[in-house]
Amino acid sequence: MAKLYFYYSAMNAGKTTTLLQSEYNYRERGMETLLFTPSFDDRYEKNHIVSRIGLKAPAIPFHKDFDFYGFVEKKLKEPDHRIKCVLVDEAHFLTKKHVHQLSDIADFLGLPVLTYGLRTDFLGEPFEGSKYLLSHAEELCEIKTICHCGRKATMNARIDGNGVMVTVGAQVEIGGNDRYVSLCHRHFKKQVTS
Repeated sequence: MAKLYFYYSAMNAGKTTTLLQSEYNYRERGMETLLFTPSFDDRYEKNHIVSRIGLKAPAIPFHKDFDFYGFVEKKLKEPDHRIKCVLVDEAHFLTKKHVHQLSDIADFLGLPVLTYGLRTDFLGEPFEGSKYLLSHAEELCEIKTICHCGRKATMNARIDGNGVMVTVGAQVEIGGNDRYVSLCHRHFKKQVTS
């Protein structure tokens, strides 16, 4: 039976690499997948999901008004389709409506939906997509990473050019290792980034 999955972690845990490995496993067995990534994430090659270790795959960009259910339903009506799974990168950027659509894909179209994202932003507040994935996903899977102290990292700290933790700003600011560091809860509270 198809389910909605949410694979979550702090930054730099390998979520995208795990997503791309899952996608490869389907393709290796002759099954097609549909990959989705936020349209505004311009860090890498356009319309691709790219991991920090260099793996990549083409993806369909989604925006706040994107209709996942309608898009997938239309694809399933194409002759000779072999679509067996839907995968979503940066799932914390989903809306409540998106999460409901992805849940409907699993429930009514019979495809597993694997979503990968952060639980919280740089202030420890939940993203809209994460909040509803934590509420509606049938399977929750934590991908672990570590803080500089060796403890499990659960928080995402935004840093400035000097490595100092930033505690004000917009919830969304696209960036990688140059803007974010994963911390354990203790170091996040103490604002110690290294």
